[in-house]
Formats: sequence, structure tokens, C-alpha cells
Amino acid sequence: MDKNRVVIFDTTLRDGEQSPGATMTHEEKLEIAEMLDEMGVDIIEAGFPIASEGDFRAVSEIAKRAKNSRICGLARANFADIDRCAEAIKHAELNRIHTFIGTSPLHRAIPNLTMDEMADKIHETVSHARNLTENVQWSPMDATRTEWDYLCRVIEIAIKAGATTINIPDTVGYTAPAESADLIKRLIETVPGADEVIFATHCHNDLGMATANSLAAVAGGARQIECTINGLGERAGNTALEEVVMAMKTRNDIMPWYTGIDTTKIIAISRRVSTVSGFVVQPNKAIVGKNAFAHESGIHQDGMLKNRENFEIMRPEDIGLSGTSLPLGKHSGRAALRDKLEQLGYEVGDNQLKDIFVRFKDLADRKKEVFDDDLIALMRTDDANDTLKLKTLRVVCGTGGPADATLVMEINGEEKTAIERGDGPVDAAFRAIRQLHPNEAHLELYQVHAVTEGTDAQATVSVRLSEGGNIATGESADTDTVVASAKAYIHALNRLLVRRGKMGDGVDAREISYKDLA
Repeated sequence: MDKNRVVIFDTTLRDGEQSPGATMTHEEKLEIAEMLDEMGVDIIEAGFPIASEGDFRAVSEIAKRAKNSRICGLARANFADIDRCAEAIKHAELNRIHTFIGTSPLHRAIPNLTMDEMADKIHETVSHARNLTENVQWSPMDATRTEWDYLCRVIEIAIKAGATTINIPDTVGYTAPAESADLIKRLIETVPGADEVIFATHCHNDLGMATANSLAAVAGGARQIECTINGLGERAGNTALEEVVMAMKTRNDIMPWYTGIDTTKIIAISRRVSTVSGFVVQPNKAIVGKNAFAHESGIHQDGMLKNRENFEIMRPEDIGLSGTSLPLGKHSGRAALRDKLEQLGYEVGDNQLKDIFVRFKDLADRKKEVFDDDLIALMRTDDANDTLKLKTLRVVCGTGGPADATLVMEINGEEKTAIERGDGPVDAAFRAIRQLHPNEAHLELYQVHAVTEGTDAQATVSVRLSEGGNIATGESADTDTVVASAKAYIHALNRLLVRRGKMGDGVDAREISYKDLA
């Protein structure tokens, strides 16, 4: 492999989906995998096959459909996990088993293994994985807090057992850039056989340094970066794919490495992952945030008019953003809508366009102009396969009194009506929903943001619910804030139903632990 070629290992569908509330359906996982495959991701970590039947089916189907990417499954250090993983990935032309065990003192204490016992287990399980596939990745979880001598010892064992990639995870986002580079460099120089394998880096963003730590690791000799779209992941998230890829492309003068990623597809997959996961991209997020290419300061605007390079180090077109932002209106036709959606990174079929066009016309009747952000919000609203659907909502409220909500909701194809009273319009609407669909879900988050400016702007509402250890996030947009709130609440409830179904298939990924390591 070219010494300057960096392998991109995307774990959006595995580590990314472990974000609290980031539930994806089977079809959504297949869609995201297809987009990753098309954009040039080298390795897709498609899931944790033993976690549930749902995860196994998703990994297996992604393996069957992959055209370019290597499909990887995750497995703990035991034969059952590894066998299940091998079964899931076997249909992929290019596949990989990724097996791991926590090697730091804190993690060794969980399964109560001595250093020697763990070393033996690493040899047994990596050897077993290598007997099932020629491409094996091994990770010493919490590597950055593992004793140096022991880390070198177990990496050498994994290499001798047949691992072809050694991943060094900063599992809790503890390291810093200089330390990250030095660790990789010293491992390559010290561990026998290190020059025969690829070293990878897997960084979390707890201290806000995941991107810097990953790039530093590459400077130290790593040639694989593990990352996710939008930096999705547990706690503060993982290294963001779009950030490391664009950093190398933009500053190739000091980071002389390259990837196989088609960067013009970044914005499309960023928006799609945001939609299916329910996680809104913060406006000032690097590369893909709404404000990443916005300029409000007078000095900046003047400089931009004279020469874009005054205040832009990247072109919007490099990540797939359109250079124009002309609004549509109620007289715009299907062709104009399709063209605008394509500019925004959405490819839609004729049937999907027909449905979107109806919703677009409805929105255009309520708004004078429909801007790009309005269309993006519109594309986030898709309840075609949902169990619960809002049909109509009417709320009566005012100063000095309670609010009354009359709600019609479709549940499994049957329309039901509820009338409820609450402290305000949103409270009344939520109470009506709970009357028709009783649940014990706790409201953890309720946020409202304006999509565009003006009194006719759509409101985007985010709702996060927790129930029985499951967390789900719902989002919706409407020119009526109360309607948007009700839709977002129902969206979150539908995602909880999906999560319950996933739990029913087997063990939930968040409950996977060190049990059954023997």
C-alpha cells in the first residue's frame, strides 16, 4: 500500500448507533451503508452481529450488497461472538472480523483476568478469527491507559496470532495529539512484526481532540482512521470522517496523506445520517454545519465579494454544497423541486418525489418563499412506515388559562381521537398523545429552533425520550410550532417502538459487556 494512503474505517453503523437515542431501522442502515460504499469508504463496520438478530441481519445484508467497501463486524474476545461475526460477513467479497478486549487495569478487572490469562485469551481468539477470514483487526480497548510494557506484549501476541490490523483505541477520549503521535510511533518501532501490519487509530471526542488526535496518530505512522459521519458516537462522539478527510485534503502541504473518499458526497450523507439518527448537526459544526460557509460580518462579506479565498479555505462545492440558494415558491414545479433537491444532495425516485411535492406545495401555501433549509427540514419528515402518525391537531389557548388540545392520531392504520387539557399548548398536545398511546417515557429534552428567518419560518423541534433503559430522539418541522412539537414527540415514540423491537431480537448493543468471555 502507498505509504501516504490513509484507510478510512467508518463505524457510523456500529459505534455511531450506540449514541443514546440514535436508533436506525434496518432499511436506514442499508441506505447509509450504500452511501458509504459509493463515497469510497474503505471499510464499513456494519454492526455487532451477536448483539441482536436485527444487527446480524443488517450486517449480513450489507455484506451481500457491498460493491466496493470491505465489510467488518465487531466481536468480543470469545468464540461465540467471532463465529457469529464470521457468519454475518461471509457474503462480502471483502470482509473483516474486528475483535477486541479491554487491556487497561480498569478493564482487566471487569472479567477478573490476570495479565497472563488475558494474553492467552488474545492469542486463542485472534487465531480463531484468522482461521475464519484472512483479514482480522484486533483492538486493545482503552489502549491509551494500558501499561506500556503490557500493551507491547499483547500487540505482539495479536500480530503473531494473525491480526492484520492493530487498532489503538482512545476509548474514553483521554489522550492528546503529541501523546497520540508518540504512542503509535513507539509501538511501530518497538513491537516485533509491527512493520508487517497496519496500525489504526480510534479516538473519542470527550476533550474535543478526536480529530487532532487521529491526525497526530497518522503523523506517528498509523494508516487507518476509525471515524463516523458527523462525529456520531457515544458520549461526546467519535472522530468525524468529514473533518479528518477535509483536513488532509485542505492542508496537504503539511499533511501529505490522502484517502479514497469522494468529498462531494459528504454533505448528502451528513444530512441523511442526521435525519435517520435524529441527531441535529450543530450550526457551527466544522465542514457540515449550517454556518460552516456562512459569512455575516461586514468585513468578511466585503472580503468574500472581492475574493472567496479571503475567508474560505475550502469551496462549498468540494463537499457537495450548491453555490446557489435561490428560493422556490408555490408556482414552482416538480422539475425545479427535483433539481433543487439534487443540488442539496438528495436523490429521489419518482414516487418519493410525488410525496415530497405534495408536502412542498402545502408548505409553499403557508410560506411566501421556501428556502434550502426549509427543504432540508421537509426531507427530515418521513412517517410512511411509522406505527403512530399525526392526522390533525387543534389547540385552544390564551393568557390566564389552560390549553385544550383535540388530537386525531392514526395507530396501526386506525384513527383515534383524544381531547386533553394542559398547562400550555405543547403540554396539552403531549397529554393527548399519551392518552391514545399510553407510555412511561420520560421527556429528557425539548428544543425549538427556527429553520429560517421571518414570522412564517418553520420551527424545528427536537424531542428526546427515555423509557426502560432505551433512549430515542425525534425531530420534526412545521410552520406551527405546536404541530412540529407533536410530530417530534410521535417520531420519538416510533423510534422507541423500533428500539423495543430490537431489544426483543436479543441483547441490545448497549447491554453488551464482558460476560461470556470464556
